[in-house]
Amino acid sequence: MSDTRKTKVLIIGSGPAGYTAAVYASRAMLEPILVQGMEPGGQLTTTTEVENWPGETEIQGPDLMVKMEAHAKAVGTDVVSDLITDLDLSERPFTATGDSGTIYKADAVILATGARAKWLGLDSEEKFKGFGVSACATCDGFFYRGQEIVVVGGGNTAVEEALFLTNFASKVTLVHRRDELRAEKILINRLMKNEKIEPLWDHVLEEVVGDEDPLGVTGVRVKHVKTGEITEIPAKGVFIAIGHAPANELVKDVLETHMGGYVVTQPDSTATSIPGVFAAGDLTDYKYRQAVTSAGMGCMAALEAEHFLAEQE
Repeated sequence: MSDTRKTKVLIIGSGPAGYTAAVYASRAMLEPILVQGMEPGGQLTTTTEVENWPGETEIQGPDLMVKMEAHAKAVGTDVVSDLITDLDLSERPFTATGDSGTIYKADAVILATGARAKWLGLDSEEKFKGFGVSACATCDGFFYRGQEIVVVGGGNTAVEEALFLTNFASKVTLVHRRDELRAEKILINRLMKNEKIEPLWDHVLEEVVGDEDPLGVTGVRVKHVKTGEITEIPAKGVFIAIGHAPANELVKDVLETHMGGYVVTQPDSTATSIPGVFAAGDLTDYKYRQAVTSAGMGCMAALEAEHFLAEQE
C-alpha cells in the first residue's frame, strides 16, 4: 500500500531555487517537503568553480549545493530522495506521485525542476553517449587525460567546458557554427589566451566516429557551414555544450509555457497560470539562468506561497 504524505507546501526540485524556497517556507512555519528529483543539487553539481556566488570568492558547485541542502534541513525542511513522476494540478490539494510509490498531497506547489543539457539529436551522438560523448565536462573530463577532445558550442557553457577540459586534455578543439562566441567577455579572453584550445569557426558537428569493439570515440566529422567541406578531427572525447532546456515534463501540458517550454509566470511574480502553483529558477527563467537569480526566485515563490495559503485560510 502506498504511503500518503500531506504538506502545506511541496517543493519539487533541489537546485538553488528549490533549496532557497525551502529555507523561506520553513522559516514561515509551513513545514515544507522538498523532493530532490533525479539530480539532487541540480546543474551546480556538475559545475566546478563557482566565482559569482555572493560571499564566496570561489566555491565548488557541489560544495555549494551541500551547504544549501544542509541549510534547508537545519531550518526544518523535510528533504526526500524521490522523483515525482506525475503531478495532478486539477484540484486542491494538489497530488504528486513519487517514483517510490509515495503520494504527496499539497495545498501549494513550488516547481523548481530546473533545466537539463540539450543534445544535437545525431544518431552517432546517441550511439556513443557514455562511450566518449558527454554533456558534462566536470563529470567525465578526468577520463581524457592527455587526449584530444572536441567541444561543440559557442556560449558560456561551451567556453567553460573547454577551459575546464584543458586541465586534462592535450588539446581542445572548440567547434562553433558562427565566427564569434556568445559567451561573457571575461570567459572569451581566457579561452583566447589558452594555448591548448583551438577554435574552429563556421563549422557544425556532422558525425561522431569511433570503434565498435570496444565501443569508443576516435574522432568527429565537421562540416563548414558556408562551403559544405567535411573535415575529420581526431578525438577521444566529444562534449556537447549547446545550452539547456527546461525540465517541464510534469507540467508542459497543464501550465502555460513559452520560449521553447519555459513556464510562464505573472509579471514580477512566480505565480503560474494555476493558483497555488509557483515556478522558480531555470524552469521559468529563459533570460538570466544564474544560480543567484534562481535563489532569488525561490525566495519569491516561498513568500508568495505563504501569502496564497494565508488568503485561503
